[in-house]
Amino acid sequence: MLTAFTAGLLLITVSELGDKTFFIAVILAMHHSRRLVFIGVTAALAAMTILSVLLGQTASLLPKVYIHYAEIVLFIAFGIKLLYEALKMTATCDQEVVEEAKAAVEQADLQLPKGKTPLAILTEAFVLTFMAEWGDRTQIATIALAAGNNPIGVTMGAILGHAICAAIAVIGGKMIAGRISERQLTFIGGCLFLIFGVIAAIEGA
Repeated sequence: MLTAFTAGLLLITVSELGDKTFFIAVILAMHHSRRLVFIGVTAALAAMTILSVLLGQTASLLPKVYIHYAEIVLFIAFGIKLLYEALKMTATCDQEVVEEAKAAVEQADLQLPKGKTPLAILTEAFVLTFMAEWGDRTQIATIALAAGNNPIGVTMGAILGHAICAAIAVIGGKMIAGRISERQLTFIGGCLFLIFGVIAAIEGA
C-alpha cells in the first residue's frame, strides 16, 4: 500500500504542476475566492481519481500477464514521449497550455451570470477541471497504477498529489506561473514514468 501511495503521489504531483488544470486553477483564483476554487478543483480531481481507480480495478479482472505487460508498455511509452517533448520545449512554461486554460475559463465565464454565486464558482471550477483532466496522461497513469497496485494506496496518493498542486496553484500560482520550467517538469515526469516502468518489469520477473 505504501508503494502504491508513493507512486501515485510522485507521478501526480510532478505531472500536474504546469499542466492545463494547474493554470485553470491559477486563472480562476485570480478572479474568485481561492477557497472556493480550491474546493471545486480538488473535488473534480478527486472524482476523476476515484473514477480512474475504478477503471483500473475493472481492468485488473483481465489475465494478470496482460495487465503486467500493458502497465510496463504504458509507463515506458509515456516516459519516452515526455522526454521527447521535453527536448523540444523552451525553458519556461508552455504558453500554448496557458492560452488553452485562458480560453476555457473565458468560454465558461460567458455562459454564467456576471454576479456569480459561491455555488456557480464551485461548479465552474469543478466542471472546467474535470473536463480538462479527462483523457490526460495522469488519468491514464492512475488507471495503470490501480490495475496493478493497491487501489486504496493509489487513490490516497493521487488525491494528495492533486490537492498539493491545487493548493500551489490557488495560493501562489500567479507568482510562480511565469517561473515554472515546463521543460524540467516534463523531463522529471518522463524519468519517473520510465522508472516505474522498469520497477513494474522487475517486480514481474
